[in-house]
Amino acid sequence: MTPPVAQTANRAALLEQALRTIIRGKDDVVRLAIVTVLARGHLLIEGVPGVGKTTLGHALSRAIDCTFNRIQFTSDLLPSDVLGISIYSALEQRFEFKPGPVFTNVLLADEINRTTPKTQSALLESMSEGQVTVDGRAHPLPQPFLVIATQNPVEHHGTYPLPESQLDRFLMRVKMTYPEAASEKQILRSEAGAARLDEMRPVLTGADVLAMQQEVTRVRVDESLVDYALEIVKRTRDTEYFNLGVSPRGSLMLFRAAQAMAYLSGRDFATPSDFKTLAVPVFAHRVVVDPRYSSTLKKTDHADQLMTEMVDGVPVPV
Repeated sequence: MTPPVAQTANRAALLEQALRTIIRGKDDVVRLAIVTVLARGHLLIEGVPGVGKTTLGHALSRAIDCTFNRIQFTSDLLPSDVLGISIYSALEQRFEFKPGPVFTNVLLADEINRTTPKTQSALLESMSEGQVTVDGRAHPLPQPFLVIATQNPVEHHGTYPLPESQLDRFLMRVKMTYPEAASEKQILRSEAGAARLDEMRPVLTGADVLAMQQEVTRVRVDESLVDYALEIVKRTRDTEYFNLGVSPRGSLMLFRAAQAMAYLSGRDFATPSDFKTLAVPVFAHRVVVDPRYSSTLKKTDHADQLMTEMVDGVPVPV
């Protein structure tokens, strides 16, 4: 008899297949995006303009039959443009709250680092607690709730680095680079892109996503794997290379992500490979590299480089 996890994971496999028809040559990025959804997290996609960041966000939202809103972040965007605002009603003689675009299941925050830190911080409560507080009143957000944010490298003109508190809310950061020659040729020759995206049909419902997220929490994780993950976390806090190590929230996010990776693979138990594969995309954006060492590394990926070396140096449990 087929294990229950293998049966339900078939729905996640359908989502993966649907996204691969749109995003060519980036199977690892697609898989990490789905892991983020299953782990009840938020996704940050980084890359130069034109490599498909926004397309991935659109494709993921279209594949799930949920409400969707997109915010184009600009330097003049205000927190009220994201959260909503209370407007006085002369007819009712009271203030009425008009919800902003954050009140949706899937929110695409496009080029999130082109707006000011004040507006970026407007998403903190929604990403952490699933609610928005305006004028002292809490407004719950629809469930499931997923933020997919895109950003250009901070070296580009007109960008504001995301504060550490904002970065820590994202379960994972994935990087989209230029496609390989064969994949780019396939993109040009096929109908991939906007035309194919418009024809995309949902393969999951919001109820499916909530059910799978609940099933992911039942994936078994051996005690040795927990110790393995915590040893990596401890080293990020003790090393002289980082001024800021991984937070307890980061530890929890890796645990959830490893469960989701196992679930997506049709297993009801996590393996050392699940943790090791996910450690860098889950941890690298949470650490702050000491300036003394960042100058000797590649400017755009020094945190990834140091995290990879650190993860490789921790013995993997048998």
